[in-house]
Amino acid sequence: MLRTGTAASPDTVPVRLTVGGVSKHFGGIAAIKDVGFVVREHEFVAVLGPSGSGKTTLFRCIAGLLKPDNGVIKIDDDDIQALHGRLRRRIAVVFQQFNLVSRLNALDNVLAGRLGYVPAWRGLVRRFSREDRLFALECLERVGLLDKALQRADTLSGGQQQRVAIARALCQRPSLIIADEPVASLDPNAGAGVLELLREIARSGSVGVICSLHQVHFARSYADRIVGLSRGNAIIDVATAQFDDHAYQRLYASGTSSRPEQIT
Repeated sequence: MLRTGTAASPDTVPVRLTVGGVSKHFGGIAAIKDVGFVVREHEFVAVLGPSGSGKTTLFRCIAGLLKPDNGVIKIDDDDIQALHGRLRRRIAVVFQQFNLVSRLNALDNVLAGRLGYVPAWRGLVRRFSREDRLFALECLERVGLLDKALQRADTLSGGQQQRVAIARALCQRPSLIIADEPVASLDPNAGAGVLELLREIARSGSVGVICSLHQVHFARSYADRIVGLSRGNAIIDVATAQFDDHAYQRLYASGTSSRPEQIT
């Protein structure tokens, strides 16, 4: 695992995400202001901040769903605004509400991760190659759900559904996984399992993972680095070991909502 401040030089590790001086306004109000940081290969970065701090806007910009007013966002070395069509498959998103097709089985949901690799007509009729199907099964095995491959998504538990969503993300062979509040709908045990899985994927694969969280104790337990947003500004960017009580107080002291529970 690579952390800020370890002996390994971060300059030798590929950068998967670059956020440089990014700002976004809505009706003259700044949602995020001059935000900048990087996510490297093998790194699990948690983004914390009170409600209204700009996390959702930032993640929508990184995913290419919003265009920043200023600054640059790069995946690998490519400006995200220049990524079109199949190049977008380098960004995989894991959503809070899973976004699975409930009537399809787990395998078919995971195969949706291959849509960026096949002609549109094949995706519509779900005609995937044997190689694609085998890879999708490998992704299900990676998340511990190979035995659920033919089970309908709506019969799975919440934690299992989120694991299927992670397998779908892996099936894209992405450079970056964006996990937007991936454990908000899960019980603590299932949530811990999902974050453990995302951390393991970051450590062992060629991807970076950026994850927005509300639970500070989860960020402290699983993230390599913590980026803290407050009122649209990135006021903290530290190795997790450096996110102490002072950093916590600084991040949430001027927040727009009640502080999250801090479990140590």
